[in-house]
Amino acid sequence: MAAIPESRIRKLETAFFSQYVSEHKKKLFQQILDNRTRFVTVVLEDIYQSQNASAVLRSCDAFGIQDVHVIENRNVFDVDKGVTIGSDKWLSVNRYRIKEINNTEAAYRKLREKGYRIVATTPHEKQVDLPEFQPDKPVALVFGTEKLGLTPYAIENADEWLYIPMHGFSESFNISVSVALCLYHLRRYLERSKRIWSLSAEEKEALYLQWLRISVHRLPALDRKFRELLGNDALPAPD
Repeated sequence: MAAIPESRIRKLETAFFSQYVSEHKKKLFQQILDNRTRFVTVVLEDIYQSQNASAVLRSCDAFGIQDVHVIENRNVFDVDKGVTIGSDKWLSVNRYRIKEINNTEAAYRKLREKGYRIVATTPHEKQVDLPEFQPDKPVALVFGTEKLGLTPYAIENADEWLYIPMHGFSESFNISVSVALCLYHLRRYLERSKRIWSLSAEEKEALYLQWLRISVHRLPALDRKFRELLGNDALPAPD
């Protein structure tokens, strides 16, 4: 049998797994995918309090942010499932945790390769206040650990610096609050702008299949069944 192109396999796999997911959930997936974006991504450097980390993931899902990048130089990123209430499984979480290297540097390099402008959320002499922040290209917002903030490397090697104006005695917001404020502002900005911020058709197809697979019961058994049908050329053509 001739090799089947990957794009064809993906369509067959999507059609196969969609049989095991309700119409209501499939419609919901499509609605959410239409509002997902990679124009903005969130980067977390050495976050260690599980409640804060989990609240950030929940906010990212709520505001339609698909990708989260987690840097673990000193602290392990821990998620509290009771706080995320399952929202984390719909996100693409990229973790940087190789020992004996600067994982912040590795994350910055990867993000720049993907076309992101690195924006450190910290006071700086060249800072931009959040209400005036209107990016014209994809941005990666970098947030630091709860007590110490961002590392010197993360600050010095950013392309831009973002500050949330404050008017009280407190010198900083809780990190989960900071993330939510920034994402609320950027979500409103993108929806009002003429920027192309939505996912591509190919990205939507890939995520749709991923979400279908997450949603089915007995995934290993269904995986085996799909491979058997594929090998026997017994799968019906996708719609």
